[in-house]
Amino acid sequence: MIYFVSTPIGNLEDISLRAISVLKSVDVIACEDTRHSKILLDHYDIKAKTISYHKFNEQNSADGIIELLKHGKDVAVISDAGMPVISDPGNILAKKLHENDIKYTIIPGANAGLCALILSGFDASQFAFFGFLSENNKELKNQLENIKNFVGTKILYSSKYNINKDLKSLYSSLGEVNVAIVSEITKIHENVTKVSLPFELQDPKGEFVLIIEHNKKESTEVPTDIELLEELNDLMKNYSKNDAIRTLKDKYKLQKSYIYNLYEKNK
Repeated sequence: MIYFVSTPIGNLEDISLRAISVLKSVDVIACEDTRHSKILLDHYDIKAKTISYHKFNEQNSADGIIELLKHGKDVAVISDAGMPVISDPGNILAKKLHENDIKYTIIPGANAGLCALILSGFDASQFAFFGFLSENNKELKNQLENIKNFVGTKILYSSKYNINKDLKSLYSSLGEVNVAIVSEITKIHENVTKVSLPFELQDPKGEFVLIIEHNKKESTEVPTDIELLEELNDLMKNYSKNDAIRTLKDKYKLQKSYIYNLYEKNK
């Protein structure tokens, strides 16, 4: 059997008895990062052999895991935190298992996106998960369009390296929406920062979940010149002039030169 096992997203005690039992019983544990997983495995005295299974070797490793299964081995697949496949390695393996009609099962547990949604206090009756924003401009544009068109609460992941860039991209597409920035979930310094975009996080550390409240009044109607200048000046309190102009250009689909000339005439 192949088991996709959810692991803690913060506190090491956030793991089920069944997950511990399975991890102790399998022959091999496929880890996103064997060094990271060693902390959890040592904590619960789990001695199974570990192999590396991450996004850079996922294709070949998926074939290797299936070969282990054919040789009578039980394999557990885990990510660094949370449920494999959900913005973590595992999707290719799951697809191959289906293609080859190989049965597998899930050991449920913690998920950062759902925990953050509850911590945000935003409406949880209808929501969608969008993962990480892309570094590719074309893909990012499509992502932002999909996020904008979804009617409900949006869930995204981000890192300390991209959080402020992601917040800026979301503002350029969604405007002044409310966002909960959630970090350190289940840890001592668990934190929920609720803001209205635009916003820039000072000295970000760790991993983040962004919960975006659905704005029923969301509109991209072009403002008057006076309103545009006011918004530009507000943005320039946190961003450079060029970044602020670019943000408004994307948000309202205006010519960059129009906003620049308006600013120069009225500064």
